[in-house]
Amino acid sequence: MPGAAKVLGVGLEIVIDDPHIDLQITDCAASGGLHVGSDCIKWGASVAEQDQQPEADEQDKAVDSRTDGAAGGDEWRGVADELVAPDPDDVVARLEEELTAARDAVLRAQADAQNVVRRAEQDVEKARKFALERFCAELLPVVDNLERALETTAGDNEIVKPIAEGVELTLKSFQNALKKFNIEVVDPAGEPFDPQLHQAMSLVENGAVEPNTVIAVMQKGYTLNGRLVRPAMVMVSKSPAAK
Repeated sequence: MPGAAKVLGVGLEIVIDDPHIDLQITDCAASGGLHVGSDCIKWGASVAEQDQQPEADEQDKAVDSRTDGAAGGDEWRGVADELVAPDPDDVVARLEEELTAARDAVLRAQADAQNVVRRAEQDVEKARKFALERFCAELLPVVDNLERALETTAGDNEIVKPIAEGVELTLKSFQNALKKFNIEVVDPAGEPFDPQLHQAMSLVENGAVEPNTVIAVMQKGYTLNGRLVRPAMVMVSKSPAAK
């Protein structure tokens, strides 16, 4: 499209030479815009902003660079502080504390290991000693019955005398077998009452003996390796009532 443009001082005039278009655009320096015909389009503010934007960006970059430089300087100063050689006395004291703590930990670990071994040995020993406890408890009624049978057949009756002798031999065999496995009889007749081994079935007034004395054994007790399997059932004396 044919046209012409010419500079008018500080302004700019653009003329479009076309018979169908009658348009004249003139740069208006005073108003900071363009005259299109009779209208004025302002552009000065946007152009000014565009002109000022690079300067603002450059200032922001300068501030950022200064800030980054300050942060970097602080970081390097922190690294330099860390690289400063510590006091030898402090290092020695810290190492001695760590060595003491390590020794204590080792000693505690050794003590724990020894306790575990000791407990395991005790458990094994108890299991070995008292493995027959239930079996022993089941045999005791047999011994009781043999003793009762022997008491019943006591006398001068020649008919039952061979039977009594056989029962007595059987009872002795049982008692010997029990002793081999450390099963001991608890027969406290005439002894002071011991609640750890005896079970009092009744209290009887008796001035002939000291109070709290076993005057009769109703059923013998037994122990296995010192552990009570069955307490002895006894009658205990007490002081006569005052008249």
